[in-house]
Amino acid sequence: MGYMSKKGKRPPEYASKASHGYVIQDEEVNQLLQLCNLPKKSSDIEFDDKLICHLEKIDNNPIKHVIAIDGGYNEVVVQKEFPSATIAFFQFGALRFTIEDLENLAIKPFIDPDDIQKLKNIDRQKFAIPTKNISFKNEKDLIDSVRKILFDFFSTKPDKELFIDTLKWFIFQEYDSGIPVWHLASCPGALDGKAHGLEIYKNDLEDDHTYICPECSTKIYLTDVFRLHEAIDNELGAGGILGYLMTTIEQMLLVHLFRLILNIKESLFNEIIFIKDGPLGFFGQTANIHKPMRKLCNFLIEKHNLHLAGLEKSGAFCEHADEINKKMIAGDVLLLNNDYIYKYIIPGKADDNNPYARTSYYGAKLFYKSSDERMYVVTIPVKNEKIVLNPKKSDFANLDIILHNINKLKCDMYDNSLIPVALANKLVSLANHPSTVILEKFAKKTVGK
Repeated sequence: MGYMSKKGKRPPEYASKASHGYVIQDEEVNQLLQLCNLPKKSSDIEFDDKLICHLEKIDNNPIKHVIAIDGGYNEVVVQKEFPSATIAFFQFGALRFTIEDLENLAIKPFIDPDDIQKLKNIDRQKFAIPTKNISFKNEKDLIDSVRKILFDFFSTKPDKELFIDTLKWFIFQEYDSGIPVWHLASCPGALDGKAHGLEIYKNDLEDDHTYICPECSTKIYLTDVFRLHEAIDNELGAGGILGYLMTTIEQMLLVHLFRLILNIKESLFNEIIFIKDGPLGFFGQTANIHKPMRKLCNFLIEKHNLHLAGLEKSGAFCEHADEINKKMIAGDVLLLNNDYIYKYIIPGKADDNNPYARTSYYGAKLFYKSSDERMYVVTIPVKNEKIVLNPKKSDFANLDIILHNINKLKCDMYDNSLIPVALANKLVSLANHPSTVILEKFAKKTVGK
């Protein structure tokens, strides 16, 4: 890595223009490249007929409402000069509209702005966290600052039913028979690098949803169950948690809606399809949360007929779906098993003891080619991770209804897009331009004032 010019008095040191020759001539590098394999092309792909299924015709669509979940974030520089400081802004939303409004829009010769507004009914939640060289209130460091800000967000949003109450309801499975304790793998207050876990007992939680670690006396926030503190470094910053944090809050917003519906009118689950932007899983330090999420989904599917799907817009699975588009016919559903995923999509070797994404997903993936020949990568909740080894259509609850409505929600604005996902993204995403510039000026003016 070369030297950079800090004061402009000396030129920066550029990389060598000839050193690549040593790499090309290295025997070990050549041997390594010869042992690597490229992804398979469509001509090399063979389908197992057992993985192909077809949808049953839906004469009376039970779905009346659509709820789509999406979020976005943007990290901006508050102070460029040394020591540099950054902060990240988040915005999340739950977009909701009726199937009837969408169908009425499709048959009208002219679109009234008021009709479009019916499809933009969204509830937004916003917050910000420091990501480098910024402290919060009286917290001792960046790690504790991020922990406290996240806890405060959960403890104050939304207005009446709080996210923190939903988190307690979710973690301790209060929707069912409940569990008495949650194991936290790492205490954020571990001293001298001596990491230790602890048991958080539901009955010992304080009224404000905090807990005192019996080993180091650290105040534990209930939001510490996400374990994001493990990925924050007081010197390097908290930039590494932003993606994990975004998908975690998106799905906690989903859980919050589940709880509200159970409290208001359980039968609404028969009429609502929930659509999440991205796959159904928790990643990085938050991955362990997929376990209680799978239990909640299993409960809702069995007791209340949950309709839930995750839709992907990019990544290896979307690229592969485009590659095999011509090999599938309209209406085909390709269920993805472990062997197929590791043979054609993800580099690796299939292992029956390690189903794909067993430590992060609470659903399984499939490819769906709609009636108008669009390809969708869909994740739908499944009972357990072993289903990926040998998936069957019956393993995916309400598959016909979910895919029927995905077909109805098509959007012509972008490739293989859905109206609720496209709209939700437009309404909550934070663009690089002009959002970055505006948020940067806002942060510089406001921080520390």
